[in-house]
Amino acid sequence: MVGREARRFNSDWFKTYPNWLEYSIKVDRVFCLYCYLFKDLVGDHKDAFVTDGFNGWNKKDRLVLHVGDVNSKHNNAQKKCEDLLRQDQSIHVKFDKHSDKQKKEYRMRLNASTSLAKKLLNQGLPFRGHDESKDSLNKGNFLEFLQLMGEQNEGLGKVILENAPGNSQMTSLTIQQDIKHCFAQEVLKQIFDDLGDDVFSLLVDESSDVSKKEQMAVVIRYVDKCGVVKERFIGLVHVVDTYALSLKRAIDELFARYGLSLMKIRGQGYDGASNMAGEFNGLRSLILQENVSAFYVHCFAHQLQLVVVAVTNKHTGVWRIFEMVGCLTNVVCASCKRVDKLRELQKKNLEDKIGTGSGLNQEISLTRAGDTRWNSHHKTLTRLVTLYQSVIEVLEYVEETGNTIASKKQADGLQSEMKKYDFVFYLHLMKHVLNHTNILSQCLQRREQDLLNAISLVKSTKQQLEKLRLDGFESFLNGVNSFCEKHELEMVNMDNYYINPKKPRQKTNMTYRQYYEYDCFNTVLNMQIHEFGNRFNEVTSDLLIYISALSPWDNFREFDIPKILLLAEIYLYDFNEHDKEDLKIELPNYMDNLKADIGFTNLNGLSSLVRLMVETKKHQNFKLVYRLLKLALVLPAATASVERCFSAMKYVKSDLRNRIGDENLSDSCVCYIEKELLNKVSIDDVMVRFQKMKTRREQL
Repeated sequence: MVGREARRFNSDWFKTYPNWLEYSIKVDRVFCLYCYLFKDLVGDHKDAFVTDGFNGWNKKDRLVLHVGDVNSKHNNAQKKCEDLLRQDQSIHVKFDKHSDKQKKEYRMRLNASTSLAKKLLNQGLPFRGHDESKDSLNKGNFLEFLQLMGEQNEGLGKVILENAPGNSQMTSLTIQQDIKHCFAQEVLKQIFDDLGDDVFSLLVDESSDVSKKEQMAVVIRYVDKCGVVKERFIGLVHVVDTYALSLKRAIDELFARYGLSLMKIRGQGYDGASNMAGEFNGLRSLILQENVSAFYVHCFAHQLQLVVVAVTNKHTGVWRIFEMVGCLTNVVCASCKRVDKLRELQKKNLEDKIGTGSGLNQEISLTRAGDTRWNSHHKTLTRLVTLYQSVIEVLEYVEETGNTIASKKQADGLQSEMKKYDFVFYLHLMKHVLNHTNILSQCLQRREQDLLNAISLVKSTKQQLEKLRLDGFESFLNGVNSFCEKHELEMVNMDNYYINPKKPRQKTNMTYRQYYEYDCFNTVLNMQIHEFGNRFNEVTSDLLIYISALSPWDNFREFDIPKILLLAEIYLYDFNEHDKEDLKIELPNYMDNLKADIGFTNLNGLSSLVRLMVETKKHQNFKLVYRLLKLALVLPAATASVERCFSAMKYVKSDLRNRIGDENLSDSCVCYIEKELLNKVSIDDVMVRFQKMKTRREQL
């Protein structure tokens, strides 16, 4: 207590005095690091910042008084500290003096190693080889390319590798890792400078690497100073288990390392795993306990996959199709001979359809659908339709040349099933349905996708499915019959009475048309639409309803001041009572100003609105509205960026590089994934950081 008011330490003071201010949680006081360490060298120092600590939280001016003028004790202590940290003033360097020629050669070696490391990191290539000895034929990329650089540049060749001093060749494992770490830190510095002190969303997922170590990928989503949404990868963290508490602890350590705050989180994006999205004990709830504005959004792409999987498991006809496709994959792709046979047949069938363009004549094969792989069900069915005739011929080949009677009978049975009308009908039905959901899935995986746009896409996809159910059966049936005619398959007379294969003697009193339209076509689509409603329940949440009031679509048709004011009420840490009152005045002016500007009439989402506001400087005039727009934009729609990180991780840490360390792996992934930022990193900046990492034998 200070007087009658409760006061406490203000963490913003760290931004003003980042180098010397130290806060002790134990005694609730602040100290000066410089004066505490060098008090004996600068004379008698009885300042509170050195002795008992300072806790006059209402007297910020005391910090300025402590620093004092140029010759103050604080500034003298600061100079002593800086002198101590200078490598070129150290005893080690003074004893190991070098000529200007040696320094120049050292700079050349370091520059060559750093430049080469940047190229290798950009491509995700390994540095080291199995044997890096002088006579080895597999020294690894780093030494091999460095040798090539020396051969191409005679001046460089005279100062690197065996021509350099044995203790200063700049090629050791430690040197390579230090250079790699410097590049990663420079990339992260760009990210955090771009983020500044702004709010962001957290996207997290975990997966095992090739050496069976659980790795957690962390991505942040924010709006940069130009109004562009960015999703940036900031690191991999090895976690010993996947409990929510362990993940939370790892995130806390990562944030502490980079100076990020949990209080700046305004959104969380995870998959539906209980340890991540659990309402009571998941990572989501642990973060919400500390920050109530860290709103959780279940990854839309995962939810879409759950819709497909649910229909696949619930409907017998659809489930049977995917089971049969899995069996087909096992038989057709069981050996290299069969795969080669499939490719030959495919090539033969394409001879009459020669075309030009990307992917028109690619070799493809059957793939198994996976419940956790996005778009895999659609890819599987699309390929089967394309390879239908070739697959039939491969099955005939297996029936004739199979090694066992069982394999021959299996191939014969699969042929019979594939030629049935039921198989063709369900194959085309699910392909037709998944064509619509695949478009949505591809859109959700775009990095710049904002939540409002994702919601609009979900609604439009659902509407397309409903339209297909009402009006699409006739055209769909014509497509199925056309496929049957093309491949000379037996078709069903739709006017005949349907015969139930399980009860062939029992009359059904309905035609085949009625059966296929109502019991098959409509049932599958109804299940798909129903699952959409169940899985995407966030679409109807209050948060998203309020955000939709900011939408610029159709000349701001959804603009609703009461809803926007309710949205400001939700973000407790971003709008105080004074801001809310100002927002009531600012919103009508904002709307009138934008509607009067013709440039804002045909916008297609929040992203384009925010970018245009920054370009036209309107974000400076309507700061509170712009703050709300940024809060809406940072909410993630999907975790596709995290999934891409794991793809990169598997490329960087492969079977041949399965012993790469955790920090080394994280640095490599940061550089490889954020190669756009890596290309902007200056070699000189990396060399300076490299020198400051630790005491080096030689100086630049």
